[in-house]
Amino acid sequence: MRVVLTSWGSRGDIEPLAALAAELRARGARVVVCAPPDEDFVALLDRVGVPLVPLGPTVKSIVANPKPPTGQDAFKLAPALVEARFETLAAVAAEGCDAVLATGLMPAGARDVAEKLGVPYVLACFHVMGLPSRHFRPGRRPGTPSPADETDYEVLWKQDAERVDALYGAAVNRGRAALGLPPVDGVRDHVFTQRPWLAADPVLCPSAGMTELDPVQTGAWILPDTRPLPADLRAFLDGGEPPVYVGFGSMAAYAPEGVARAAVEAARAHGRRVVLGSGWAGLGAVDDGDDCFVVGEVNQQALFRRSAVVVHHGGAGTTTTAARAGAPQVVVPLIADQPYWASRIAELGVGVAHPGPAPTVASLTAALAAALDPGVRARAEAVAATVRTDGAAVAAGLLLDLAGRPRP
Repeated sequence: MRVVLTSWGSRGDIEPLAALAAELRARGARVVVCAPPDEDFVALLDRVGVPLVPLGPTVKSIVANPKPPTGQDAFKLAPALVEARFETLAAVAAEGCDAVLATGLMPAGARDVAEKLGVPYVLACFHVMGLPSRHFRPGRRPGTPSPADETDYEVLWKQDAERVDALYGAAVNRGRAALGLPPVDGVRDHVFTQRPWLAADPVLCPSAGMTELDPVQTGAWILPDTRPLPADLRAFLDGGEPPVYVGFGSMAAYAPEGVARAAVEAARAHGRRVVLGSGWAGLGAVDDGDDCFVVGEVNQQALFRRSAVVVHHGGAGTTTTAARAGAPQVVVPLIADQPYWASRIAELGVGVAHPGPAPTVASLTAALAAALDPGVRARAEAVAATVRTDGAAVAAGLLLDLAGRPRP
């Protein structure tokens, strides 16, 4: 059995695929992952013994710039990624393929290659916010914006589909024509299918009634991390009360200016030390104080269990890791699904949704005061006990079942 997994996106898109790949390999399947060739992602897949087949440009080359990508950049990147998927996935799948699973930034092209081969295709997502719904409006997408006074969700989601067609439609249908397939109308719904998989914890991200589609919720795909913390970090942790962790992951161009200094000063206001996760945002020490420790790539599962509060951007993976560790959270949402995770953490009472993407010393001091309340810690620990850890195993079983079914 040979399975092709593909994604183009940040660490939060690639690490779940590594978790799924590990589960598939444990069940005897051969796995290939087609993903952006960032060094971090190659190393991540090396940990589970799965090769990375390069797909498109590195993500860091797109997002790790002084300014966020523009709409014009998006209209260049979208068709380029579609063409890369047709070319790369067709070449990989030509060597034998029993199923294709795609995730990440609108993976247009993956379903079409699977269709040509006559093998099952699955679209997986890590939250519900991108799926058509009667309960919330679509997120921002490059292209013609909806009128500011439009409030009808059905109309707004129709306009979202039109923006997807403008970004991806021509490239998808060129690729389909090259494969001898008829054109498709409505790229977004074609990519999503009626039954996407939702790789998110049901307590953190309930799906019942939230979307017009019928998602299969597997639970989050969590890659176990047994790496020991570096000796110098362990010494820092052992040298006092649990610190406040601050990190913004892959949010290089979006991380608020001066956030490291604001976070350090806010933590000091509460007598707390700080661990700064440098990440792609390049957070670093703000002075020579011995109450601040900077880390790069590290086992967050272990580190968060030793943190008083986790301050982060609200990516699905970081939110789930912190929740599983029982650590109170302060979420500073910047883009995409992050406002959802911020609001969800607040609703569950396991942390604080920071008001807006530009924290100050005062705003972070207030947020930390709330997050450090013993009642929040107690609720965070209670929720941690409910977070499922078998999501990748569930998904692996479902995918292999699909792949093993007789084909027309």
